[in-house]
Amino acid sequence: MTDDLTFMMGEFEAQFPTDRLYARNHMWAQRVSEDRFRFGFAAYAVRLLQDVYFLDWEIAAGAQISERQEIGQIESQKAEASLYAPLAGTVVCINETLLKDPSAINVDKYSNGWLFEIAGISNGLLSPSEYLVHLESVWEVTQRTIKGQMNK
Repeated sequence: MTDDLTFMMGEFEAQFPTDRLYARNHMWAQRVSEDRFRFGFAAYAVRLLQDVYFLDWEIAAGAQISERQEIGQIESQKAEASLYAPLAGTVVCINETLLKDPSAINVDKYSNGWLFEIAGISNGLLSPSEYLVHLESVWEVTQRTIKGQMNK
């Protein structure tokens, strides 16, 4: 069992397993092999999105992608957003189950809610402690954004 780190999002706890890396776009990366990583949404993103109900990909297995390339879209109770590649490489596979029912993203984000696998170099991915520092640096802006959306 791994120890989790916690980031407080107001009154809500976001848990982060320490056995993986994290991307600045709030995805976790679990090493599958030397150059292959499985990605999913970190608790921070899942909390902000709330109840994901639609997921669509513009990529397929075998596609060459660049870091920050738009790769799909997601819709949830709180937001519609484009999704961007957390690193450059080759898409190995996509979790096809999520296309039919993306609810695993909400309930099992660190296991069955994984999104895709990419073969690439992990440069730019953050350690769990570096990711928590990143969250602290973006949390104030995130709170202002959330409050602005609620006041519309």
